[in-house]
Amino acid sequence: MTTPIIKIQQLNKVFSTNDMLTHALQGIELEIQQGEYISISGPSGCGKSTLLSLMGLLDFPTKGKLFFDGVDASQLSLEQATAIRNEKIGFIFQQFNLVDELSVYDNIALPLRYAKQSVSELKIKQRVDYCLDVVGMTSKAKRMPTQLSGGQQQCIAIARALVAEPVILLVDEPTGNLDSKNSDQIMATLEALNSQGTTLCVVTHDIRYAEMAKRKIYLLDGQVLGQTHLDNQ
Repeated sequence: MTTPIIKIQQLNKVFSTNDMLTHALQGIELEIQQGEYISISGPSGCGKSTLLSLMGLLDFPTKGKLFFDGVDASQLSLEQATAIRNEKIGFIFQQFNLVDELSVYDNIALPLRYAKQSVSELKIKQRVDYCLDVVGMTSKAKRMPTQLSGGQQQCIAIARALVAEPVILLVDEPTGNLDSKNSDQIMATLEALNSQGTTLCVVTHDIRYAEMAKRKIYLLDGQVLGQTHLDNQ
């Protein structure tokens, strides 16, 4: 049996502020296999983004285990966690987080130019051109982010997340800043990527988009309230 990309066992996350403890996540159990498309939904404050942050090694659990590609994240140093994030995880956020001073091409190339292992400009061009084609933005390569619509900027953010060939895309409210037409386009792009083999985990408050996933996880008060598999519908 193949090793899950992410395996979570009895995961808890507690935040301490002003002598108050907030139990953001409690007893989470979850596995994500290569090629899956998972959505995580639930009301505001239920722990969706916190869970995604832990899966992306942006933070560490208070208690419990999280394995990424077979590696116990609790045993990682900050430097080791950063290396795994850069090499194996693609992030897409509600905020596009593009660098306004850089062209579309250079924004997408950034992860490769900052990679631990040096990447040739020829390889960078091949990857950037490929990712631009995947999201239908080839004609925008020389544009600046401020010259693009919100939907176009999110497409560029997706291309940037794909450029280093991550093992999983972690997507946090990708349509939060978009109108319905652009939102539908972005979700269709993500669905197409999954159909081509990309592993997706998408956090969304929009039930319509949560329903697009093949496995749907519902959170409430930091706990998994239920799961639905497409095969069971």
